[in-house]
Amino acid sequence: MAVIEFRALTKKFGQNAAVNNLTAEVEQGRITGFFGPNGAGKSTALRCVLGLASPTSGEALIDGVHYREIKDPLRKVGAVLDSGGFNHGMTGRTSLKIVAATAGIKDARIEEVLDLVELTQAADRRTKGYSLGMKQRLSLAVALLGDPEIFVLDEPSNGLDPIGIAWLRGFLRKLADEGRSILVSSHQLAEMQHTVDDVMIINYGKLIAEGPIADVAKGRSLEEAFLQLVMPK
Repeated sequence: MAVIEFRALTKKFGQNAAVNNLTAEVEQGRITGFFGPNGAGKSTALRCVLGLASPTSGEALIDGVHYREIKDPLRKVGAVLDSGGFNHGMTGRTSLKIVAATAGIKDARIEEVLDLVELTQAADRRTKGYSLGMKQRLSLAVALLGDPEIFVLDEPSNGLDPIGIAWLRGFLRKLADEGRSILVSSHQLAEMQHTVDDVMIINYGKLIAEGPIADVAKGRSLEEAFLQLVMPK
């Protein structure tokens, strides 16, 4: 069953199409890797999914509806788009409390997500002192607050060291094994090969490959398959 659908999604900025007639699906309980070169349109497509950008034509749906129609979005969709959006004068715990309060989430859940992302010991430090990897973990904690069924993650491994990347791989797999659905954009192709179930590859805003990773890779590494698909012949 598809939980995220792109239906002929097009997003133009002036005459330039950042996303061009994208039709693809993310299946329930699976990790779908969303790949493409810089400027391919990945982030724009994700912003359309989350209602942060309006399509020029077509649509992006979550469980058959637009994001703005979801009554309690934090409990339905967890998102990581930008780890730099925190108030640097606040602690990690306070940042989570503010988000939780807006959604009616109890403080006990804050302690749970801090433990899940292994940030408990740094929770009372101001975020201006966080490394990029710690900010990424705090962003994941925000995404987890509502215990959602669906995750939309844009470069969640950015700033993580090799240990952190290995941790993220296991973390995402655990979520999928619980029946949750994950759409994750990343440039870490070698790592994503060991993480994702399905693949969507776009170039110049257009879908050029989609399906289970084995079908797309066809015996090659994910990186080799990606380069052969996007590099000019």
